[in-house]
Amino acid sequence: MINFIICDDSHEFIEEMKQLVDRFMMNYDMEYQCILLDDYGKKFRDVVNKEMGFKVYLLDIQMGKSSGLDAARYIREEYDDWVSIIVIVTAYNQYKYDAMSNRLYLLDYINKLDNCEKKVKEVLELAIKHYDHRHKMLTFEYEHVVRKIEYRHIVYIEKEPDSKLCKIKTTYGEQYINKSVNQIAKILEKEKRFMKVSRSMIVNLDQIAEYDTIETKILFKNGESSYLISRDYKKELRRRVNSNN
Repeated sequence: MINFIICDDSHEFIEEMKQLVDRFMMNYDMEYQCILLDDYGKKFRDVVNKEMGFKVYLLDIQMGKSSGLDAARYIREEYDDWVSIIVIVTAYNQYKYDAMSNRLYLLDYINKLDNCEKKVKEVLELAIKHYDHRHKMLTFEYEHVVRKIEYRHIVYIEKEPDSKLCKIKTTYGEQYINKSVNQIAKILEKEKRFMKVSRSMIVNLDQIAEYDTIETKILFKNGESSYLISRDYKKELRRRVNSNN
């Protein structure tokens, strides 16, 4: 999932940017959403702090008394997110030097009044390349849409009862894949963080908070738990959880 977070105090400009992103993404069979914000208040901070996949921020340099550079600093330094893409899109060109010299790792600084649409498209192309190559991902097609989930965000994969689908539980929601547990395990076999623990479940060892060997219960970091551990996998699961801690 790609999340485009568009922040501007002009609702008209926000809508223009959303339409630009929508037109651009028509060329890609990728799942995405646009989140539209008109200030850097609580809703913005909630978005920054929420796990939802890959984020691309298009920030206005000044919204009321709030600074886009302070917003970028919050993303990088307060939330410690050095992965998301941040782009400044503004009519105030005089802030460009400060923006690019603040060590906030901005991808670009775009002037709204200087060929903005073309430059935003170029930035979106870079963001897509960044998305494709930055992290290892599980890539699959479901309902005619190509979906990508970073391995680090997968909590577990579980067979849906009475179905040919599997549910992929992520740190930010659920996805479904039209493959069996064995087929997915084959795809993930080189990734040591994943382990098949039964005929119906694969777990991400990095997402396990605790493994109770007496109750044969896995407690995941997101608060969920599972007893779907086959007898044949108990010993190996204990060994790998212990070595992973």
